[in-house]
Amino acid sequence: MTRERLTAQRLTRAAAELADEIGFANVTVSALARAFAVKPAALYSHVRDLQDLRVRVAALALAELADRAASALAGRAGKDALVAFAGAYRGYAKEHPGRYAAMQIELDGIDPRGEAAQAARRHAEMTRAILRGYRLAEPDQTDAVRMLHGTFHGFVSLEIAGGFRHTPRLVDASWSRTLDALHAVLTDWPPPEAGPR
Repeated sequence: MTRERLTAQRLTRAAAELADEIGFANVTVSALARAFAVKPAALYSHVRDLQDLRVRVAALALAELADRAASALAGRAGKDALVAFAGAYRGYAKEHPGRYAAMQIELDGIDPRGEAAQAARRHAEMTRAILRGYRLAEPDQTDAVRMLHGTFHGFVSLEIAGGFRHTPRLVDASWSRTLDALHAVLTDWPPPEAGPR
């Protein structure tokens, strides 16, 4: 990298790129300083510490994915919206595995600027907008949000890790059938069970 003026924004973007190259867990202040050919101390006037840097990368990734998902969802409803949202999620995770890993960190209590939390809320709102097309009300809507996130995250995490490479079926075919199954469940959501919730 060229030796330009350091800013928190430049450091965050560089850390996100580094995360995609070497893995989010391997991003450190020292590794980032090496990328800029400066001493680690030079970074601390722009980021407080490693945790601050990681939260900034998480916020960047969440905002990028929210923008991509919003663009994919424009003008779509029902299954088309579900497929578009899922495709944006999967595509981003595969293109940016380090940034995607950053999105999984716990943010409660460690996001003082609220940028990551705000981007996470955008994701939740978009997911709920999709679910309104399936006429799901609370508490079913929350259950469905968790089901979608769990399914998407589980699938793409296994895919990124190479967990599907030992079977002959194309991964895209399984992804398509997974979305068919989710659509079927959302369309015919089971009635609530009797008893405590």
